[in-house]
Formats: sequence, structure tokens, C-alpha cells
Amino acid sequence: MDTEKTRALTDGLALNPLNAKDLIKAFGLFGVWAIMFAETGLMVGFFLPGDSLLFLAGVAASPVANEIVGVRVPLSGLLIGTPIFAIAGAQLGHFFGARYGPRLFIRPESRFFRQEYVAKAEYYFERFGPAKAVVLARFIPIVRTFLNPVAGVLKMPARRFFVWNVIGGVLWTDGILLAGYALARQITKLIPAEKIDTYLLPVIALIVLLSATPIFIEVFRTRRAKRRADRQLEAIRLSGPEQGVQED
Repeated sequence: MDTEKTRALTDGLALNPLNAKDLIKAFGLFGVWAIMFAETGLMVGFFLPGDSLLFLAGVAASPVANEIVGVRVPLSGLLIGTPIFAIAGAQLGHFFGARYGPRLFIRPESRFFRQEYVAKAEYYFERFGPAKAVVLARFIPIVRTFLNPVAGVLKMPARRFFVWNVIGGVLWTDGILLAGYALARQITKLIPAEKIDTYLLPVIALIVLLSATPIFIEVFRTRRAKRRADRQLEAIRLSGPEQGVQED
């Protein structure tokens, strides 16, 4: 008995908070919920592995969960509870921003806070507009943590934020969870069981990159629209003097 307790304590102390597999094995469904809330609602939670955790949690709900993760998590609990906690966390972040304003970000630089994180969140908010920014930020690490209080500081109405928060939260969490669930068996076919731990992280990184496709599409559309507008302005500028001569 003492040996088992010692082993459990040792495993807990050796837990890597950046390792999604370790987190799921140690804390299960409730751990996934707590991390979703912390990453989106608490500004110290930005370093947590949100995307990889979601994908691996989806794998952990699949029939091959024990082969890959070593533990099984109920799919229904993930699909229902995870977006709820992600939405609640983001709404709390918005509340803090609206309540305390810019002074929320007046703090010294540290491992857990940098002004550049806030600047990046403000950039996306201003570039894409409030609605798109709230949804798209879900797919961008760090930005999804800091954009919520930034939206509050910039006076985005709480009700409007909630609507887009729900849309973004469900798309992000359930989308990646279902991707992990659907692709779990393919992973076992591509990667031998004895090499799962070696190749699992690169596979997850690739899937997470693909999940950010909406961001790349939106950036491309924005740049294309800007170039089109610039060409139209240039055409108007060049045609101005000619029109003036014709009028004379």
C-alpha cells in the first residue's frame, strides 16, 4: 500500500503541465474542463496545451483510447462540458476587462505575462472586427487567452460578445474533439504501438495546424480585399487629373 501511495505521489510530482497526454491520464474529463476554463478565462493559463489537449481528448474518447492515451474519457461529457467551460472562461475574461479596464494589463513583464500578448490580441480585434476576432481567436494560442479581456476593455457589449463567444467556443472545442475522435483509429494504423509516444506529438501538431485553416483563409481574404481597394484608389487618383482636363 505504501509503495502504491509513493508511486502515485511521484507520478503527480513528475506531471508535465504542457504534456496533454499526462494531463488527461492524471485528471481525465474534469482536467480537460478545468484547463479549458483556465486557458480562456485566466491570463496565467495561456501556456496550457489547449489545441493538443482537445485533439488528444477526442482520441481518448475513441475505441482505441487505451492503445494511444492509456485511459478512456466519455465522448458525451467532452462534447457537452468542454465548450461550456471554454465559453464560461472567455466570458469571465471579458468581464474582467470590462470591470477593470486598461489597468488590468498594467503589470510587470514576467514568464506569465508580456505586453506583446495584449498587443497581439488588440491587433486581431482591430483587424478583423469584434465578431470575427472573437471566433477566430479561438484557433490562435495566446490570443484566445488575451483577446477576451481586451474585448471587455474595448467596450464590446457583453451580450454581443457572448453570442460570438458561444459560436467560437463550440466550433473550436467540439471541432477539434471530433477530429481527434474520427482520426484516432487512423493513427494506430499509421504509427506502430511501440512508437506512439514518439510520433504522436508531430501528428497532433499537424492536425492543430490544419484546424487553424480558417485563420489563414481570413488573412488571405483580408489582404486580397485590401489590395483590391488600393488598386481602386490608385485608379481614381490617376484618373482624377484627366477628368479635370476634360471638364475644363
